[in-house]
Amino acid sequence: MINILLTIIKVVFLLGFLVLIHEGGHFLVAKLCKVQVNEFAIGFGPTIWRSKNTKTKYALRLIPLGGFVSMLGEEERSEEEGSFSKASIPKRIAIVAAGGTINIIFAIIVYWAIASYTGGFISTKIESVEANYGAMNAGIMQNDVIKKVNGKTVRDKQDLEKEMEKSNGNIVNLEIKRDNETLNINVQPTGIPSKDTGIYLGTQGEEISTEIVALYPDSPAENEGIKVGDIILKIDGKEVEKDPYKVVEYIKQSNAEKIKFTLQRDEQIIDIEVTPRLTYTYVLGVQLKEVENTFLNNIYYGFWDTTEFTTSIIDNLKILFTGKVSTDQLMGPIGISNVVASTQGILDYIYILALVSLSLGVTNLLPFPPLDGGKIVIYLIEAIRRKPIKENVEIGIQMVGFVLLITLSIYVTYNDVLRIF
Repeated sequence: MINILLTIIKVVFLLGFLVLIHEGGHFLVAKLCKVQVNEFAIGFGPTIWRSKNTKTKYALRLIPLGGFVSMLGEEERSEEEGSFSKASIPKRIAIVAAGGTINIIFAIIVYWAIASYTGGFISTKIESVEANYGAMNAGIMQNDVIKKVNGKTVRDKQDLEKEMEKSNGNIVNLEIKRDNETLNINVQPTGIPSKDTGIYLGTQGEEISTEIVALYPDSPAENEGIKVGDIILKIDGKEVEKDPYKVVEYIKQSNAEKIKFTLQRDEQIIDIEVTPRLTYTYVLGVQLKEVENTFLNNIYYGFWDTTEFTTSIIDNLKILFTGKVSTDQLMGPIGISNVVASTQGILDYIYILALVSLSLGVTNLLPFPPLDGGKIVIYLIEAIRRKPIKENVEIGIQMVGFVLLITLSIYVTYNDVLRIF
């Protein structure tokens, strides 16, 4: 009972707080732009408290999962002084963009604070060189510092790994700092083979699971008919239920041309054979030194780690819109609540808070009505045309977008429920 209550508190605070700062962004910028805010409400549903004798009504509502800002002339155009619709286009764009921007700024600050506090960053200074790998063959030495790969600056291990992935096994040029000398050395990366089926496993609450939460599009597993929601019971006859680590291990160890998956699908037990594809991870063959744990180092590397964190959200959205990742991987409030419920410790919870805030901010600024980004596009069209779009046309655009968004939300919620149960 206590765990259920704690989960409810964690979820309500996370969703309520993030919507609060989002709407707070709209509110503050509207005030700065001298636009009349009629009401600033925390929550939805029946009002349990409302301020009196103030031009802007401040309200608390019963359901603490959100909030809203109501501005004069926002829903219906108004000619009154202080109306949103009478404000200049730059002011309207600033007000609309403020919500998502605040979410993004909050996430970046929080993640940077976490990264700087926890430390543990890995530099590009070489601690040791492994025998029979590309780095040793090219003459790379201990204490060399890798500054650039193919002309691209690398600051930490993550940067280096990304450049190795981009190389696709082709020779790379490394700019190396050795003592006080700068060297340019060509290295042939070493390819480490692994078997890939395109399966992504998840968790169930606090328990690890072999339930398939996503499939890479056009992967061997998807092509053979494996589905999201299937639970892997056996690999080639070996028991793996509730042990995803064994799934990975048995797939790697399998020497067979086809791997047999025994799956639970609803009430059925089925066998499906999958021919894995061979993929390669390209490495230099070096061990890198951990960054010295100092305040300045943590701030510096924390900044670049935060940059990586931010761009990863944008990259994931790009992948989604190009069709490389299925919409089955999208997560709504129920899925987010399930992830929040499984957090362990305050740092884990704050990290999820920052992740959801960043996702909310970036998603909300996408150029799709009725999201804030869609409204911004309408204002930009108005600026180009030098006259407003007809009100009924704008309402129609917003309604079509709203219907599509609700449809997507129902689909995502359905998948969230399937993943949990």
